[in-house]
Amino acid sequence: MIDTIMASNGSERTLDWIRKLLEGLGAEGAVAELAAVAIGTLLVVVLAFLVNWLAKRVILRVVFRIVNRSPWTWDNVLLENGFFTRLSHLAPALVISALGRGIFYGYPAAEVFIANTVLVYIIFITLMVLSAVMNSVQQIIERRSAGESIPIKGFVQAVKLVLFIIGGILVLSVLVGRSPVYFLSGIGALTALLLLIFRDALLGLVAGVMISVNNMVRVGDWIEMPGNDADGSVMDVSLTTVKVRNWDRTITTIPSYDLISKSFKNWRGMEESGGRRIMRAINIDLQTVGFVDDPMLERLRRIERLRPYLESRLAEVERANAESGLDLEVPCNGRRLTNIGTFRAYCLAYLREREDLRLDMTHQVRQLAPTEHGVPMEIYVFTKETGWVAHEQTQGDIFDHLLSVVGVFGLRVFQEPSGVDLREALHTGGTAGEAGSQDRG
Repeated sequence: MIDTIMASNGSERTLDWIRKLLEGLGAEGAVAELAAVAIGTLLVVVLAFLVNWLAKRVILRVVFRIVNRSPWTWDNVLLENGFFTRLSHLAPALVISALGRGIFYGYPAAEVFIANTVLVYIIFITLMVLSAVMNSVQQIIERRSAGESIPIKGFVQAVKLVLFIIGGILVLSVLVGRSPVYFLSGIGALTALLLLIFRDALLGLVAGVMISVNNMVRVGDWIEMPGNDADGSVMDVSLTTVKVRNWDRTITTIPSYDLISKSFKNWRGMEESGGRRIMRAINIDLQTVGFVDDPMLERLRRIERLRPYLESRLAEVERANAESGLDLEVPCNGRRLTNIGTFRAYCLAYLREREDLRLDMTHQVRQLAPTEHGVPMEIYVFTKETGWVAHEQTQGDIFDHLLSVVGVFGLRVFQEPSGVDLREALHTGGTAGEAGSQDRG
């Protein structure tokens, strides 16, 4: 293999030609031999530097101008990732490879050393060139799918890992002087060791394929994974890890395999839908729930957004009561409006008037089962703004208004007694007790 790569360019060896030239100038045989080796080595080094200079200063500049003027973008990506620069490093190696056999013919150890060194260098540069190509492929795909943020980085890193493993086998075969098949045949015995060393990489490769195929996570997605203390935006999806910038600006690193072996929440669907959910309840004190009497009804009629509901509902109630023939003096007989039902209708009418809500999505005001904290009146709507700050602002505006008007309906929001409430109760009770004792006296 080495003989094939380091074949001589002419029938007459370069070293013999230099030695004969020196002998013709009067040098003796041994001196001419050493001088020929020295001059030949110097000649190879000078030519290698010259070719390297030409490749860097002349050829690369011409290539750069051609790339910058071309209408394509893929060649600019190759240029940005150093593909042409890395490729130019092969030029001096090719010069040494072409002239090395002729210069060091007759010195087997030096010839083998130079040949192996050049071949290892060529393998290394080839790997660097292929790495630049893979980086360019990744960058091109990411640019063309900028809106989708496809996690291609894991695939690229997996391919690079395979390429560098192959490169390492080739380097070992050159240094040891064995065929690459020899090392490949011994991999079976090292499988357990390789699985132990590259466990995370192999699990990450499997996870990367599943994440990409199932479109589970993209760069920019907001995910929640409490088990890994992650709650924020995905910064990077690599072969073995996923970086998440949390809401408090800290960074959490998650093993890629955890994304397919554990559960997590991805908020991308919410962002793509264009609506973010509000689901919050107002707890109404049970003691304030009752029927709407005439004074309250007259007061509620003055509310513009509630008037259509009252007109249609009262007509329905009056018609049903007239047909029933029941004694309406008893509050339990017939149909009547309740303050909590009217408040629920008001909430729904208020929400439908807001322009910052998505009324094409589910929107409702529902009454949940009573608890020890009262009757929950739940607001379930979607805001047009999916950003956290804008969403919270809209939610705050809605509940600021609803909490302020709940008293208009004769209702009261349930609240646990505070220290102030207990002190007032004790003070009121003590004053009443003293007044009672004075009356009795």
